[in-house]
Amino acid sequence: MRRNADPIARRGPEIAAILISFDKHTEWQSKEVKIRPKSGSMLLYSRKKVRYRRDGYCWKKRKDGKTTREDHMKLKVQGTELITGSIEVEKAVDALLPEDGRFNFMQLADKYGHPAIEHDVVTEDGYILKLFHIPGDKGRPVLLMHGIADSADVWIIRGNLSLAVALAGSGYDLWFGNIRGNRYSRRHVSLNPDQDDQFWNFSFHENGHYDLPAIIDTVLEETGSATLNAIGFSQGNTIFYVLCSTRPEYNSKINVMMALAPICYLQNVPPPLSILISIAPLLYKFFTDLGINEIGNDHSLLNTYEKIICTRPQIGYDLCVEGLMFPITGYDSEELGPDFVPVLVGHFPTSTATKDLYHLAQVGYRRAFAQFDYGNAGNIVKYNSTLPPEYDLSLVTTKIVFYVGLNDRLSTVADVEILKSQLPNVVRYIVSPRLQCNHVDDVLGAHMNYNIFPYIYDVLETY
Repeated sequence: MRRNADPIARRGPEIAAILISFDKHTEWQSKEVKIRPKSGSMLLYSRKKVRYRRDGYCWKKRKDGKTTREDHMKLKVQGTELITGSIEVEKAVDALLPEDGRFNFMQLADKYGHPAIEHDVVTEDGYILKLFHIPGDKGRPVLLMHGIADSADVWIIRGNLSLAVALAGSGYDLWFGNIRGNRYSRRHVSLNPDQDDQFWNFSFHENGHYDLPAIIDTVLEETGSATLNAIGFSQGNTIFYVLCSTRPEYNSKINVMMALAPICYLQNVPPPLSILISIAPLLYKFFTDLGINEIGNDHSLLNTYEKIICTRPQIGYDLCVEGLMFPITGYDSEELGPDFVPVLVGHFPTSTATKDLYHLAQVGYRRAFAQFDYGNAGNIVKYNSTLPPEYDLSLVTTKIVFYVGLNDRLSTVADVEILKSQLPNVVRYIVSPRLQCNHVDDVLGAHMNYNIFPYIYDVLETY
């Protein structure tokens, strides 16, 4: 990664400045290959990632069937060369993270004393999902589902303070799902996520209609149980409403679903999210015109920038959390402080489909919990109607428990009230007694063991 380097290695801020300024300085860009990356390195070339062969070059096929060599792009500043997107750079950036920021779910489970088992789940439409299992023998199996652009990691990255470790220590049989597209579920029986646009043609509808039933059936088959309890965070409970309304037979397989930061309606969110929702059609057209159908890839420049900038002391917290996260989730620095950010950025965000984000935005600006809107012509082809069908929430008969934060700017009390009025079996409605409770405190808060775990234990033991 370095050549003719200074005695002192460049620090994160310097690398960030180089990366951010790269496109503005053509003198830093060269197509002359002086350092060949290792075989298999992933690099950025013409804004696309390409895989390099053993000889250090990438080869692509032309229309005439012949191949042509393409040289890699590099940054060269004061004798330092950085290959953008290469494995070497990724390792250097990951070195900025603490161990818990680098470890995956299985490694974290081992570290905190509860080794997990991996299962592959194949959906009806061919996606291969990763399901983690921490064995236990207390009561029904418990399925935990993460939110958007996230993974099962969210349940365990707080280490000994996390819900996964707490429930495992109490003997519960725990199952952690991963929806299609995230870092653990980027597989399909025939589609390649790096080459086939069709892989990313999904939203939370497919998560609920295909991913969730496949996961539930696997858990029940493996455990021999007739039902399970479920905990869903953010979009991780949205997909249960989709499942139980489009496949009502699954209501009887879910004993109770505890919805943390319930997401279904988004018509009462404040700025800046309300502004983003209002311009979402323009943003979606912009991304689709550029062929961008995936957001948050673990190896993308976006995630590289995030790790470099957000791990900087104080300025990283001010920009990434106070400036970007809290305006959307709600402000609560007591529960998510600067010390935890280097762990968090090692896991969030992870890949999701651009279509998924846009579908949520549609729910907001259309003020309806409905299937994806393809426009009049597209809807006629897809649904035989000019409007997408709304999900019939009266069919969601499984027991639902809400846990709501008064400071949640994403899952607002007003929107949760709309959802509550349409569900026939909300057995408990819990408002967090902590007034500052925001959207992410339920899974990332430093004091979850005091603020929310008692309610979760009570629900699991009561129902």
